[in-house]
Amino acid sequence: MSDPIETRLAQMLHHRKEGLSKGDPVVPPITASATYHLPDTQGAPYIYGRNAMPTWDAIEAQLSLLEAAETVSFPSGMAAISAALFASLKAGEQLVIPSDGYYVTRVLSEGFLKPLGIIVREIPTADYATADFTGVAVVYLETPSNPGLDVIDIAAVAARAHAAGAIVIADNTTMTPLLQRPLDLGADLVVAADTKAPAGHSDVLFGHVSGRDAKLMGRVRDWRRMSGAIPGPFEAFLVHRGLETLELRLARMCASAQVLAERLAAHPKVLSLRYPGLAGDASHWAVGGQMANGGFLIGLTLADAEQAEGFLTRCKLIEQTTSFGGTHSAGERRARWGDAVPAGFIRLSVGVEPLEPLWASIEAALA
Repeated sequence: MSDPIETRLAQMLHHRKEGLSKGDPVVPPITASATYHLPDTQGAPYIYGRNAMPTWDAIEAQLSLLEAAETVSFPSGMAAISAALFASLKAGEQLVIPSDGYYVTRVLSEGFLKPLGIIVREIPTADYATADFTGVAVVYLETPSNPGLDVIDIAAVAARAHAAGAIVIADNTTMTPLLQRPLDLGADLVVAADTKAPAGHSDVLFGHVSGRDAKLMGRVRDWRRMSGAIPGPFEAFLVHRGLETLELRLARMCASAQVLAERLAAHPKVLSLRYPGLAGDASHWAVGGQMANGGFLIGLTLADAEQAEGFLTRCKLIEQTTSFGGTHSAGERRARWGDAVPAGFIRLSVGVEPLEPLWASIEAALA
């Protein structure tokens, strides 16, 4: 019997087939038009480029298959996060966000939601398990957390949040819908930066919001149309292409990350290491259940900032960049952005390089 996600992956690769006529392109065209022929305003599938366009339809069909939910695309992960929050909150309501999650979400909440009358409460990811959600309107979670890789039980948190009358928004950027499925576990909305692994080639900014509540997704779609936070057709085309190889890239990235994490954990220069795929890691309980595997992100701590920066500079097969999930392995000392991590903490995103040359380069740089 086929695995449901494998069936969806197969459908995703052929999602355009039923709508094709003889001679139509198999690859979705890039529809670069802001306006459409409207001799009559009734019944037109496309009206104006801020409302909808054919290239969005193609990428949203792919993502909807993977999420098994309605999907709205955005020009970046932060545009998706903003849409989900602004569509779900109003003045006087309380929002819970992770104090150790993606820092820009905290900056957005502090700088823009608070002045609009939203009560913002920050708690560590690990504390979601016991947090009191009484009076909370939105519980926003991120698991594994970025960059610390702490994990929470999505189903348990969602059940407690719903019992308190809150909705749950889950940032699933680090896992993608292939490795973790928050909507199946009770989340009301899932947000993600498809800039990362889904697009996969570090050449496009993109994001999406998915959900199964038609009214809530209607609000998200209205936010995109009214705010003008729309993706471009070329960007949608690039992500559509990237998604077709996501499963293959993730398989290589996650398998390599598991081996590298085991070797790094045993290296004398590495003071501590976080990777959910390791049996001794605090997040390992979720692997094989909530999470398909340990993912492709590793958190390692060297002695200090100088050693961390030196290692990244010396390693010929690690790009020094602030993103993750691309074909190139990438590393960054996260304390430089103000994350509450040791000065020598590095977030390592494992790419698709052959394993042994990548390890040789890492080992030589550590030495």
